[in-house]
Amino acid sequence: MINLDGKIALVTGASYGVGHGVALGLAEAGATVYATGRTISGETFATTERVIPARCDHTRDSEVEATVHQIINEQDRLDILVNCVWGGYENMVENGEFTWVRPFWKQPLWRWDAMFAAGVRAYYVASAYAARTMVEQRSGLIVNISFWAAQKYLSNVAYGVSKAATDKLTADMAHELREYDVAVVSLYPGLVRTEKVMAAAAFLDLGNSESPQFIGRAVAALASNPNMMQNTGRVLVAAALAREYGFTDIDGEEPRPLTLQDV
Repeated sequence: MINLDGKIALVTGASYGVGHGVALGLAEAGATVYATGRTISGETFATTERVIPARCDHTRDSEVEATVHQIINEQDRLDILVNCVWGGYENMVENGEFTWVRPFWKQPLWRWDAMFAAGVRAYYVASAYAARTMVEQRSGLIVNISFWAAQKYLSNVAYGVSKAATDKLTADMAHELREYDVAVVSLYPGLVRTEKVMAAAAFLDLGNSESPQFIGRAVAALASNPNMMQNTGRVLVAAALAREYGFTDIDGEEPRPLTLQDV
């Protein structure tokens, strides 16, 4: 059994989607979880007392700093950071046109800015504040949610570049944090049954999909491994971790790990 009793976690972008599921998965394993989001409230996690909602706009550095300080003041430590917040998925339809798959010269320029300001940069800032405590306590795990677009063309240029930047961020942070026993990994979900995915369920094959909480179980498994440093700097696939650590999705299913060729 995965047991994270006594562990303190911060999950960014947890109002909905993957972040929401990660917070639930870590709480299920026994961790105390601070969950951030611009629209988060006490009702967001009404089903569990282990999740503490913390309203935070991750494009405002002062709010991120204040959130991490709150955690340290209240808990005196931070063991796990999961960066899930991400921009650029908004307004995929503009003036009646689906712009997500446009070539880069026809893409709205705000999408690039959103994916870096509310994505890659938000990961960097949250990690910088969290790492200060993790370095001092000489332990910790930082998980950056990423995707296969880092390794092959998927949908649009800004998406691929931002995910590649995320994986490079993981590798370089891992290099600098290794001597302090702080691990950093990129984690790839599969097709996750988020609210937006389910809204388009009629057009998708969900036969090999994953619940958002399944991603949280993958993070919990990593965090429970006393030899987590063996994974630092690596790209990991959530469904492959399920086979390695022996956990299933919340419905008992065992999603098949995607490969680069599958995506």
